[in-house]
Amino acid sequence: MSDVLSELRTACRLVAEQAGSVELIAEAVPAYAAALRLDPRGASAVPPSSGAPVHLLGAAAEATCAYWLTLDAVNFGSGWFPTLRKRDRRSGYHTVAMGITDRFERLGPWSCDELARIDASEIAGVLGQDPGHELMGLFAASLRDLGARISAEHDGRFGAVIETAGSSAVALAELLAHWDCFADVSGYAGLRVPFLKRAQIAAADLAQAGAAPFADLDRLTMFADNLVPHVLRVDGLLRVEPELVGRIERGELIEHGSPEEVEIRACALHAVELIVSARASTCAVAVDRLLWTRGQEPRYKGSPRHRSRCTAY
Repeated sequence: MSDVLSELRTACRLVAEQAGSVELIAEAVPAYAAALRLDPRGASAVPPSSGAPVHLLGAAAEATCAYWLTLDAVNFGSGWFPTLRKRDRRSGYHTVAMGITDRFERLGPWSCDELARIDASEIAGVLGQDPGHELMGLFAASLRDLGARISAEHDGRFGAVIETAGSSAVALAELLAHWDCFADVSGYAGLRVPFLKRAQIAAADLAQAGAAPFADLDRLTMFADNLVPHVLRVDGLLRVEPELVGRIERGELIEHGSPEEVEIRACALHAVELIVSARASTCAVAVDRLLWTRGQEPRYKGSPRHRSRCTAY
């Protein structure tokens, strides 16, 4: 099968084979995979993103589509999260998600025209942040692109985006990949690495929310961010060279698109592919969500993960 996610899988394998700063410990994969407590139902058992309490529930189909496309259009900024005003005992992601959820519950979805005009001050007010914060400007730019795209290409209907993709999560990811608000492609030694983290997670979120009848969720890859690679490093599947570990632990920003940053993401993605190969009854979406949830535990929160300031994750 030839599609953008096949290209991604091949690229990540090639990156892992030649990486200089990150090593995937392939011989450790079988035992690690066997020990994971994965639901045998695979992707069908995975809740949207990081658990229902912070997300919109029970909305009509169009509002549900609008909600997830809107939220996933701003599902980035982990490099700035330490500088955000967090909700009580909530992560950066949960702070953003709860702000979007509260807005939808009070006022309903933004229309495409409203999104196309949104500015940093408005989104900052929704999220309880300083409008001068750099991330608010990036969020607003992403939402403006989302509104403009849906207005121009889908007759102003969020649900029409899912209709265009038909029964394919991969088709939706490929469609969103061409929008600035979901763009996520890196380069590495002449390779094109289309991670498409948020385009893929949007497909998974919409499917699990019951808004999209996708039959190919098992074709999605891991959602390449900075938390699952950290979990895999702490768990011993990824070995990172000491100089890079030192930079991460000192809180230095790792430049997005740098060889080191691409290796971290690509080696983690390839590791998840090997885990799936060792556990034939599961899929990358289920493994990703299990490891993402594991990353909330004190053992993993007790040491820094890498931070990059980008719109990819």
